[in-house]
Amino acid sequence: MPEVSDKGGIKVRVSSLNKRFGDKHILRDVDLEVPLGKKSVLIGPAASGKTVLMKCLAGLYVTESGSIEIDGQPVSAVSDSERARLMERVGVLFQQGGLFDSLTVWENISFKLTNNFGMGRKEARDLAIAKLAMVNLPPPTADLLPSELSGGMQKRVGIARALAGDPSLLLLDEPTAGLDPITTAAINRLIDNSIHEIDATVLSITSDMAAAKADYDYLFMLHEGSIVWSGKTSEIEASGNPYVLQLVRGSGEGPIKMRLRARA
Repeated sequence: MPEVSDKGGIKVRVSSLNKRFGDKHILRDVDLEVPLGKKSVLIGPAASGKTVLMKCLAGLYVTESGSIEIDGQPVSAVSDSERARLMERVGVLFQQGGLFDSLTVWENISFKLTNNFGMGRKEARDLAIAKLAMVNLPPPTADLLPSELSGGMQKRVGIARALAGDPSLLLLDEPTAGLDPITTAAINRLIDNSIHEIDATVLSITSDMAAAKADYDYLFMLHEGSIVWSGKTSEIEASGNPYVLQLVRGSGEGPIKMRLRARA
């Protein structure tokens, strides 16, 4: 497990977490500690359970056993209203953006605040415009529909929505997937700048191994539903762990075998 960060403490603690879909055992006794105030990254082969784990952390999936704590408070085994209160401090970027096609950009950004917490529409629109500025998009973008945006702009809007409410924890699923190198670099800078502005802790999923090593402080590797390595990204090459070394080096030789069909 990672040592405590220089800010002190653990933001997210996962203990013996298990998740099934029918007879498919997706997460197996997952233990995870995300350091407070740091950028951590979750990697793993396809169908290893990364997105399922993130959705468990976001409170979208109920788990069979184990526990999740955010700031020392349990997320599981609490009432729906208490879970909703805890999730106020969590911002989520979904892998495919997850924008609602029929809503304008500002309505997408403020969706949680207006629907779950009763924020008025004028206040919500003003907040959305402020978040768009954080991701370098001009105010007129607020009144566009997602279909009127490029892929890079949609990704920025997704990040702006994750930032709505100034969350203390950001869960980002493939924030730069499918983007060109220039847009990828811009998105990474935007995430860093946004983190500094709201003082958030970040846990991202990425398939970009160069970015995983260069842009994050801590790394967790998930393989077949279990954490097989965790530590500082600066310690990867010296880890001696065959799983993490094979994946970050993109090697065909090692304990990870290519799947012909995704499991989950």
